[in-house]
Amino acid sequence: MCKIDFLGTGVCASGLENHYVSFYPEGRMDLYAALVKGVVPVTGQCVAIADGCDLCGRCDYQCAFVTGMRPTRVMAALKALVADHLAAGKKVIGPARDRLLKEIQDIVGVRWATNDRAIASAYAYDPSPFAETILPRLVVMPGSTDEISAVIRLLSREHVPFAARASGTNLMGFTLTEGAVIDFSRMTTVDFDETSWSVKIGPGVSAFELQKQALERGYRVNVAEPAALVCGSMMCMGIVSLFAPAYGASADNYVNAEFVGNDGSVFTLNDRDAPNLFSYNRAGAQSPGICSSLKVKLHPVLDDESGVLVPFGALQEAIHFSKECAVRRIGFAIGILGAEYLASFMSPSQEVSRDVKKVLAEKLGIKYTVLILGDSYAMKNIREMGHPVIDQELFRVLSLGLPRMIQAEWVDLIAGLDSDRPFSYLDAAGFTDLASTALSPSASQIASLFDPDLKDMFERVYARDELTDLVWLNMFRVVSSRIGRERNFFPFLMYIPMTHESIEEIQHGLRDIARSRHLGNAFGFVTPVDMGKRCILEYDYFFDQTDAGERDRLMGAALDAGTFLDDISARTGTLRWTKHIFQQGYCRKDNLLYA
Repeated sequence: MCKIDFLGTGVCASGLENHYVSFYPEGRMDLYAALVKGVVPVTGQCVAIADGCDLCGRCDYQCAFVTGMRPTRVMAALKALVADHLAAGKKVIGPARDRLLKEIQDIVGVRWATNDRAIASAYAYDPSPFAETILPRLVVMPGSTDEISAVIRLLSREHVPFAARASGTNLMGFTLTEGAVIDFSRMTTVDFDETSWSVKIGPGVSAFELQKQALERGYRVNVAEPAALVCGSMMCMGIVSLFAPAYGASADNYVNAEFVGNDGSVFTLNDRDAPNLFSYNRAGAQSPGICSSLKVKLHPVLDDESGVLVPFGALQEAIHFSKECAVRRIGFAIGILGAEYLASFMSPSQEVSRDVKKVLAEKLGIKYTVLILGDSYAMKNIREMGHPVIDQELFRVLSLGLPRMIQAEWVDLIAGLDSDRPFSYLDAAGFTDLASTALSPSASQIASLFDPDLKDMFERVYARDELTDLVWLNMFRVVSSRIGRERNFFPFLMYIPMTHESIEEIQHGLRDIARSRHLGNAFGFVTPVDMGKRCILEYDYFFDQTDAGERDRLMGAALDAGTFLDDISARTGTLRWTKHIFQQGYCRKDNLLYA
């Protein structure tokens, strides 16, 4: 998240200038760890990386918002370590001679290919529990499709393995290699074609940046998490989001794609002789190469869009309501969220998140909420369906009044308004005004939950409407990055029939497996697909990636869960999970739903 300006506070200038991950806060933390462990020496680029940080503190803003951590102290430690090394007159290691590197630099430019160990250290690690640290021989940053093709041909000729790197994380550590890591961060072209309602992007374009530019023109795109690179997300498993009811999944989201094949050849999916990525292979698919550009669909943004959260005490009720909305085509985004997710999204810290979850689930009985985004007609229809709702205005009150919402006085107030009808207090006349009086919502109050020296900055951030706007938050998916802040998470993603029986069987089975391995776990979300006939379900396991024992337990649980899901798939023929989808993001979603 330190590579995108999701708070409007700016991005590390050194990273923007140099592009290599090591120049961003994320990479500097990896570099510092590698230096302390003796994995890499102090090199010329290491000195440049340390000098490039001016301790501006922007990474503290970004990381505190998502994880509650303060990486500037690591930046300071890195600078001190390198300064002490130089002051002691110790050796600075230069680049190793490498004929292959010279040939690649002739293609991409001297600056954009390196074997410097300080650069490589940021490409050696992936939080996947199945990935071991691998220091690559080379890091290459091509600037065009032709350069990608030439590099691939050269690596193929020399029998050097390579890994294509987008954001740098996935479930299995496939961004790692002992050969060459190809980083696409320089390829950030965005070309809008509003006459055909589409936009063509390079493989270095992040979901956040694409969505930002689309919104400036009155459109939105269907994207993944904000820091994810769109081409990589599409290549992996297709775009999965709460917008699936309106915008679909997999092949529904793109118009065309350009690839550099594993032999260096270039083709587009609309070429007559191109590989048929539109098809589906249940046994699994191999990567056809590198996606070097993608043309995706634009969707219009209306001026009367809003959102609501509809609370439920039981999953079955939430499923029934969501399915009815999908069948009736009410709303352009629908998602069932568990209390764990809603609390994490709303809360600036893990401690507050626990308190919010306790208030929501235990005190107020809100075990699940259905988020619906739509126009004024959709909002009117939802209210006419008879369910109490948390509308946009009330959501803003609750979000900015969070410190008081978790206090006993608020819970007692709600208890005094309750009746036999669940959540009836939400329909009480003047309830939003009453809540506002009781909670005194303000940017200052929510900012008080951050460290004192960050309070003024976050007060300015929360003074902007978008930070509490349900439509904006889900378009940009900024708060979804908080879900893994306490522990890394391992998601199970699948397409299944949208029935209570199917969802509960999977939820209970995955939950029991996690508990048997003493792992944290939580229901993620459910979103309808194809008018509610099927749905996308995410269930998450949580683990401490720094604890070898917990990583082992996670791997064991993941294998058990895979067997469990495979058994259901074989028995019913209606379940497609990560194993069946991976590297098939370009296939027709109908193959995932009906085949």
